[in-house]
Amino acid sequence: MRLNYITSALSLILKDIGFVSFIPIVAAVYYKDYNSILPFFAAGIFALFVSMILKRVLKQTSGSTELNDIKRSEALFIVSLSWISFGFIAAIPYLFYGLSPVNALFEAVSGITTTGATVLTRFDYPKAMMFWRSFTQWLGGMGIIVLFVAILPQFAVAGRQMFFAEAPGPTEDKFTPRIKNTASALWIIYAGLTFTCAFLLWLAGMNPFDAICNSFSTLSAGGFSPNAQSIGGYGSNLICWIIILFMFVSGASFVLQSRVLTKRKLSLFWKSEEFRCYTTIVLILSAIIGLILYFQQHYSVFHSLTASVFQVLSLATSTGGASEDFQRWTFDAKIMLFITMFVSSCSGSAGGGLKMTRWILIFKYIKNELYKILHPNAVISTKIDNKVVPNDVIRQTIFFAFCFFGLWAVTVLALTMVEKNFVLGLTASISAIGDIGPGIGDVVGPMGNYASLHYISKIIIIFDMFIGRLEIIPFLVLFHKDFWTIKR
Repeated sequence: MRLNYITSALSLILKDIGFVSFIPIVAAVYYKDYNSILPFFAAGIFALFVSMILKRVLKQTSGSTELNDIKRSEALFIVSLSWISFGFIAAIPYLFYGLSPVNALFEAVSGITTTGATVLTRFDYPKAMMFWRSFTQWLGGMGIIVLFVAILPQFAVAGRQMFFAEAPGPTEDKFTPRIKNTASALWIIYAGLTFTCAFLLWLAGMNPFDAICNSFSTLSAGGFSPNAQSIGGYGSNLICWIIILFMFVSGASFVLQSRVLTKRKLSLFWKSEEFRCYTTIVLILSAIIGLILYFQQHYSVFHSLTASVFQVLSLATSTGGASEDFQRWTFDAKIMLFITMFVSSCSGSAGGGLKMTRWILIFKYIKNELYKILHPNAVISTKIDNKVVPNDVIRQTIFFAFCFFGLWAVTVLALTMVEKNFVLGLTASISAIGDIGPGIGDVVGPMGNYASLHYISKIIIIFDMFIGRLEIIPFLVLFHKDFWTIKR
């Protein structure tokens, strides 16, 4: 790794994080809450100060400061440092509102990673703070690196490495060679959908502030809401269905959506194998849970349909919002919701989890291996959308899945030992790694919070939220000795 490349890129990113931190000041001024100016001013100034320090360090290192031949390892390190730095900077404003350092970091990391788990026990905080919760989710939903690749000319060449370092996975070939244009197009679609969602929520009767905050949290697949009862607190089926629509959109590939808009062919959606699987699984799980609610909870047909579709999409896309307290549902319904937490959204979406493409690859690989047992001489290739998937991509996918479930198992054990609660450990761990938000149980359920957890549990969950957002691999490579060959 070359230190001048690391400090140069991180300095640029921190500078823009600093400017972004000033935005909630607008909300503070608009609502005449002048006491809320200082928290965000302090966060912004701190980020700019660190950026300036890194720039001075850069001047003392030799070599070019142009980011035109950045290496994969350097990009991975920059992305990891950027997200960690963003988490700590995003935590600064919460300290001014009385949250402890651990709780402030928890809330901030939950926001930027779009997890949506909260430690807040009350929701009467100033508007600027509530706006910051949702806004950090919106920034994290598409990715801060993707944003900076789109707007910073210095990343015009290096953007491809950093882009894929932030969004690793088996679908890199779907992105255009002009990665800066791709990043810009993704953010335009993302912003446009967010505005549309907010406008429709406002038309449905939600006040403008809540409409903006909930649209930020919905399109980012985050889940934070200024309402203590989440979306169910608004008592409107129309609002629920608007959120359902945009949760579904946030869980679909934004790259695919961009292609559909560019070519003006809706049929491209159904030609995508990943999109077909995503849609089919959501419909099947919604139907099963809907039937359970109708026969066991004795809900009406419409109530069963609304509640099941909303909650399946909320957990499958890792949004984490709630139309009602599903902790009160029957055991069968909660088991199905637990299964839904492993479904995942599409690659290139705002959602977290294992990603639908990886599930498809894993099942196709298992199917092919079983066929080879019966026909040892058969030559079989794994395909997605009629394109052969390289063996190294399949190998990386299996390795990722192994690490994902391995981390989940270790976290389940750790949280269960600390909290003495197996259900909490089982569900809170997948919720953190999959960036989902609520778990199942009285403590971390849809109407609960993580405030009562031991600080060790909170640190474990913070760690998992970071790893889940970075999709494990960028974090794991940090432990390889070859990664730490430092050059100046």
